[in-house]
Amino acid sequence: MGACSKKLDILPEGTVSENNFWLTQADAEQGVNAMYEPFDGEEFYGRGYMWFINASDDMVTGRINTNADAIKNFSSTYYSSSYTVNQWDMRYSVIRRANDVINKIPAISMDGSLKNRLLGEAYFLSGLMYFQMAYNYADDRAGMPIITRGNNNDPNPTPRAANITENYNYIESELKKAANLLPYLDQLGTANYGRPHKVAAWGYLSKMYLYKKDYANAEKYADSVMTFGKRALLNNYADVFKAANNYSSEYIWSAVSTTKGASGWGSILPGVMLENKGWGKYNGWGYYQPTKELYDAFENGDQRREATILKPGDKFTYLGVETTYSSVNSLSGYQFNKYMDPFKPANAIGSTISSNGDHPTTNLNVPLLRYAEVILIKAEAELMQGKNADKEINMIRQRAGLQPIQGANMAELKRQRRCELAGEWADRHRDLVRWGDAQAAYAQPLHGVNGQVIWPARNFNPSVHHVWAVPQKEIDRSNGVIKQNQGW
Repeated sequence: MGACSKKLDILPEGTVSENNFWLTQADAEQGVNAMYEPFDGEEFYGRGYMWFINASDDMVTGRINTNADAIKNFSSTYYSSSYTVNQWDMRYSVIRRANDVINKIPAISMDGSLKNRLLGEAYFLSGLMYFQMAYNYADDRAGMPIITRGNNNDPNPTPRAANITENYNYIESELKKAANLLPYLDQLGTANYGRPHKVAAWGYLSKMYLYKKDYANAEKYADSVMTFGKRALLNNYADVFKAANNYSSEYIWSAVSTTKGASGWGSILPGVMLENKGWGKYNGWGYYQPTKELYDAFENGDQRREATILKPGDKFTYLGVETTYSSVNSLSGYQFNKYMDPFKPANAIGSTISSNGDHPTTNLNVPLLRYAEVILIKAEAELMQGKNADKEINMIRQRAGLQPIQGANMAELKRQRRCELAGEWADRHRDLVRWGDAQAAYAQPLHGVNGQVIWPARNFNPSVHHVWAVPQKEIDRSNGVIKQNQGW
């Protein structure tokens, strides 16, 4: 995957049909690679999905944008906008391709261990795509449509599952199958780094169980990662976000990205978070800027704060030049610092960042799930079962340069999740929703570096806004078989 140009090589030459494909080992590998093709879309792991996370109190939309503002303000006008309307499309595309892999590969005569790995990739991506959609769109009143191997090619629209529990049960089955088939990361070989591995399946099982409020299983699978996963925290927090550590001991699962080819391939999030127009040197997009609320959440002496946020006067290296941070156009006056490592070298453009600023991929794989979050999942699961979680909480605190504590409670857990995972796909918005804290948090305005209000208080209705609206185009093209979430 690291050798990608603009797109993965996903199709054989010549005319493709069910009759002349899925016959050889090469077909199987190309069919599996096809699952990853949507990952290059700028809305997949670069911008569109991040609008959901941007709803939190940790960040604001950096540029005036009607559609983006509607999402952050939970306005019903957002759900036909371009940024999030294709989330279903892209993820169901991956699911259907995964179903093809699972349907077709078993009959191919090929290396047995490779066959197991390829099937494991398909089960993993299927489970992951359903999980990412379920916690955003599904609830106890309506789940996500489940496209099974049996109805994969059914031209009729599939109605929504009865509830999110049906989705979680399906995700559980998919990820357990993946875990049984996939090798450990170190068994993949470096050429296949970036593909699913056993511990990633365990990690997402743990997170799924946490969201399901099955705390015993969340603890169990987090403990599997911590005991058998060959994972460890890096000593220095800032090192987690360096391309040299894309596959470090803290890696669980990331959005693969490369600058190779005319426009690079993969996540564009670092470029999206960069100062708009990049101080005249690169086409940063200027979105997702930290708030003063986030900055103030860090304790004094917390080494994560400066690694996470640039504030006016901070020194950083940009395209080979030591620079003093100040923003020409940041709404909050801050910028996320986590993803700035690729922009440091003097020769970064075309090397560590894409030569095409309209598709600003980098050589940094943006973390989607990392070991620190698994530790915090275990800590939360323990606390919710009335157990002591000091060991896990202090693992996170001590790496941040903070003193250990005793009797850690949920308030401490919440602060550590916020400070450890700020600006990441761990999803602060989803945390606030599942904890029941969103309504109170969003009733407060958000502030910039000088204390000025930069985003007014918002009206979050927990009986409606705990899930996002179904894209209108999905309702329309299903002829109403797929129903809108209540209240939207």
